[in-house]
Amino acid sequence: MEISAKGKKDACGVFGIFNPRHDVVNNIYCGLMSLQHRGQEAAGISILKNGRMSTRRVWGLVSQNLKPKLWKLSGHTGIGHVRYSTTGTSTLVNAQPMTDSFFSFAHNGNLANYMSIRRRMENEGFRLKANSDAEVMLKLFRKYYEGCGDYVTAFKDMTSQVEGGYSLVMLTRKGELIAARDPLGLRPLCQGRMEESMAFASESVALDSNNIRLIGDVKPGSLVIAGKDGGEEFQYSPCRRRAHCMFEYVYFSRVDSIIEGRSVYDVRFNLGVNLAQTYDIKSDVVIPVPDTSRTAAEGYSSRTGVPVAEGLIKNRYIHRTFIMPRQKDRDAAMKLKINPLKSVVAGKEVLVIDDSIVRGTTSRAIVNMVKGAGARKVHMMSTCPPIISPCFYGIDIATYNELIAAKMDVEGIKTKIEADTLGYQTLEGLIKAIGLSKEDLCLGCLRGEYPTPYAQRILEAMREKSGIDKTRMWEAEIPT
Repeated sequence: MEISAKGKKDACGVFGIFNPRHDVVNNIYCGLMSLQHRGQEAAGISILKNGRMSTRRVWGLVSQNLKPKLWKLSGHTGIGHVRYSTTGTSTLVNAQPMTDSFFSFAHNGNLANYMSIRRRMENEGFRLKANSDAEVMLKLFRKYYEGCGDYVTAFKDMTSQVEGGYSLVMLTRKGELIAARDPLGLRPLCQGRMEESMAFASESVALDSNNIRLIGDVKPGSLVIAGKDGGEEFQYSPCRRRAHCMFEYVYFSRVDSIIEGRSVYDVRFNLGVNLAQTYDIKSDVVIPVPDTSRTAAEGYSSRTGVPVAEGLIKNRYIHRTFIMPRQKDRDAAMKLKINPLKSVVAGKEVLVIDDSIVRGTTSRAIVNMVKGAGARKVHMMSTCPPIISPCFYGIDIATYNELIAAKMDVEGIKTKIEADTLGYQTLEGLIKAIGLSKEDLCLGCLRGEYPTPYAQRILEAMREKSGIDKTRMWEAEIPT
């Protein structure tokens, strides 16, 4: 991925587990460690024991900051969360899980109509302490639950008010674990079982780390309740269509994850194969931008015979810079994170494969790094088609100002990043590599056409406003 590019941030990872016989704190810890790549800003855990709910939220990494808080905790049901903010500021008050007197709530995603709902709730007298959509969803759910006393009905009423992408886990003071997914399946959520354990996670790797067998994905528009009587699934919203986020396959998910029954490794390998089939570029060596592009480089090499080499060396002690909250931190970290290997690139024509290009600033830096290390020519390829429009559903590509492809054609971008050649994945190649139908994918950031109506209205309204380049779309004041 474009390492320092502001705007390629995911909205977190969730994990939840129920086991009536064994303590689950270590399971949650292992699950969150496996999901750490989805968010490094904050982490948290809620655990239930004897009707008492305990929650710990910390700033920073799971292993360094959350682990010391866990040694006194125990329980048979719990949830965990790793966060990077898309909605809400980078403060601990917005960290999750969020709790009230009866529920603990953690989610991955984003509400397109967040500001509209928040204003309405404030007008109705709700006291909102944080400024994130997680708090809004929790308070709405609690309101409807107090009115009906039924989880499914309350969730159905809550989701009728919100629009966006979300997968979530909730812990109740009664001891149930609730998992749910938005009606379009925009954000991923898988489920697994092993003996008496039931677990849910943003990615299957969190199940793997706990030796829990993956049984599939939580269906879009469905709610699963796990408790002492077992697990039961309810369809709270009809699934008229699906809109799975293509970026989970291109970048966010770990390469060893399974999403919607598809291997992320296989998808990325095929993305590389498609690039080789689309472009006829002569090069001496293929080097991936570590780490997400390595598999695509293997696919490209398998088709062309051009060898793959580690021409860009990654400092393993610098974490994913796209989830650093400030641009200046990302810029500084990028210089520490990547270093070209002169013995691999000097005197050669080099093909650099990255998973995507957002702003172009990092692509330009990498091209110049490789040329500075002695490469004769540097060709750049992106496994993702040009990103031309913001995302409203949980990836913080929030403003047009961040999107170089919204302002330039391919030739202009090639000149801007100072590459000798620039090639993007085709939309058809992307869809073919993922293996889902075009109608089952969310391609909003690639086409400017969104699967939910409010998001489309925001985009159209913002196109007419001045200052669009600096406005986070879902936090804008849009007339309804």
